[in-house]
Amino acid sequence: MLDQSYNILAVFTKPDSAVGNDNKVAENPVRDLARERNITLYQPVKLEDDSVAILKSIGVDIILVVAYGKILPKSILEIPGFGCINVHPSLLPKFRGPSPIQNALLLGEKETGVTLMLMNDQVDSGDILNQDKFPIQDEDTAETLRHKLADLGAKILIETIPLWVERRIEPIKQDETQATFCQLIEREDGHIVWEDSVGDIINRYRAMTPWPGVFGFWNDGRTIRRIKLTKLSNGTVSERDGREAGQAFLDAEGRLNVQAFDGSVIIERLQLEAKREVTATEFLNGYATFAGAILQ
Repeated sequence: MLDQSYNILAVFTKPDSAVGNDNKVAENPVRDLARERNITLYQPVKLEDDSVAILKSIGVDIILVVAYGKILPKSILEIPGFGCINVHPSLLPKFRGPSPIQNALLLGEKETGVTLMLMNDQVDSGDILNQDKFPIQDEDTAETLRHKLADLGAKILIETIPLWVERRIEPIKQDETQATFCQLIEREDGHIVWEDSVGDIINRYRAMTPWPGVFGFWNDGRTIRRIKLTKLSNGTVSERDGREAGQAFLDAEGRLNVQAFDGSVIIERLQLEAKREVTATEFLNGYATFAGAILQ
């Protein structure tokens, strides 16, 4: 939008927050770019009367919302003459809600996309201005897919805004009979259930990368330890040979596998809690008894 010479009157983004033991201010590229380009910046904790007054006073014609994480009240939705447009990373009405990218990967979808939608007072149910499909690659994670969809969203936004302002687009109502809703992703959603299929486990790994990451628990004989599994891939072992779901073992090539319901998953990299991330080979050099253990 900046490169297209639009007059951006203000940027609203989340307030600064401290992270880590040193209370360092969290990264916020939106905030940083606004400051770099000398755009008036607001970081309200809540969108209340003062935010409404600001938006009315500066005379906005259109509001663009991208991954803001806050619900816009009706008092704000009614301000701009050309409405509030949300860039949503799914093919609405499919995957309404807060985590459409992760949910698409969790379900093993082969296609997703971006929707430009006129916002109303319901969750992701407004009329559609534009929509574009995008293939999901087998190697995509939530991180890689988010970047790809961000690029697609920027592209169709630039294409759509002039047409909308010139009233050359007829908004399309969403088909409520086709609506699906996302589950909110929480930290514990990264816990792998080893009785699941290999496909479901790999899809969970893809959906939870980089956050919250996937993990399991290992009883090392002294304590139960949480292990973050930072890189997984499909195993080639299909026979169980008496192994329990969750049992770690080495395949014929010496690779660390874990038995799933219908095959195995290869652990390439992992990280014990409070330890550094290592390769599976490095890990086994320090914990030789891990092979044969049952992960929970």
